[in-house]
Amino acid sequence: MNIDWTKVTEFFAGDTQADKVVPPTGYTAWLTLFSAGAMAFLAVFVLAFSFATGKLAEHWGADLSRSSTIKISAPQDQLDSQTAAVLKVLETTPGVAGARALTDDEQRALLEPWFGPDVPVDALPIPRLIEVIESSAGFDSDGLRLRLSAEAPGATLDDHTRWRQPLIKAANRLRFFGWMSLLLIAASVGAIITLAANAALVANKQVIDVLRLVGARDTYIVHAFVRRFTLRALTGGAVGMLLASFAILLLPTPQAEGGFLTDLGFVGAQWLWPLIVPLLAGCVAFVATRIAATRILRETP
Repeated sequence: MNIDWTKVTEFFAGDTQADKVVPPTGYTAWLTLFSAGAMAFLAVFVLAFSFATGKLAEHWGADLSRSSTIKISAPQDQLDSQTAAVLKVLETTPGVAGARALTDDEQRALLEPWFGPDVPVDALPIPRLIEVIESSAGFDSDGLRLRLSAEAPGATLDDHTRWRQPLIKAANRLRFFGWMSLLLIAASVGAIITLAANAALVANKQVIDVLRLVGARDTYIVHAFVRRFTLRALTGGAVGMLLASFAILLLPTPQAEGGFLTDLGFVGAQWLWPLIVPLLAGCVAFVATRIAATRILRETP
C-alpha cells in the first residue's frame, strides 16, 4: 500500500480557514481529549496485564512441565526402604535428569501455610515426597508407574498434568479477555468521539450553512472536523499512554517471591506496544468522526 505523504503532511499542517469551522475549545474538545486519554491509560494497563499473565503462565507451566513428584505412602518402618528403592529406579530411568527426597524441613515449609510453623512432621503420618527433574527429552510416565508399582507399592507418580492444563486454559482465557477489553475500549472511544462530533456539528450549524452558501463542499467541512478530532484523540491518547507507562515504571520490580502483581509491566521490545495505543486512538477518531460528519451533513438540507 502506497502512502501519499503529501496528503498526510497537509492533514497535520491543516488549513487556517477550515480550522475555524470546528470550535478549538468547549466541552466537545475536552470530552475528546479526556476520553482518549482515559481509554489509552486503561489500554496500556490491559496490555501490561495480558503480558504479565502470559509470563506467569509460561513460568508456572515450564516449572511444572520439567518437574514431577513421587509420593510414598507406607508404614514408618518401610518408608526409608521404599524411598531408597524409588531413588534407585529413577537413577536408571531414561529422561530423568535428577531426583531427591525432600527433607523434613522442606516438607514442613510446604505444610506451614495450612498448619502453621510448628507442624510435627515426625509425629504425623506424612507421605515422603521425592522431587523428579526431567531432562529435555522427558520420561515415559506410564512405564515409570509400572516400575514403581513393582519396586515400591506405596509410591505414586504425579507428573503435574492436572495442574498444568488448568493454568494453560486460564492463561488463554485471560489473554482472550484482554484483547476483548481492548476492543471494548476502542469501541468506547469511537462512541464518545461520535457523540462529541455530532454535538460540534449541531452547535456550528449556522457556520456550516454560511460555508455552504459561499460554495464550500461537504468534503471540505468533513476534513476540518476529522482533522481536529483526530489530533485531539492523538494528543489525549499520547498523554494517557505516557501517564500509564510512568505508573507502570513506579510499580515494584519483579521478585521471585513477588508473584503476579510485581511482574506487571513490559520487558524489552514489549515497550513498543504502548506506542501503538495513541495511534489506535487517532485511527478510531478518524473513522468515527468521518462517518458521523458525513452522515450529519448528508441529512442536513
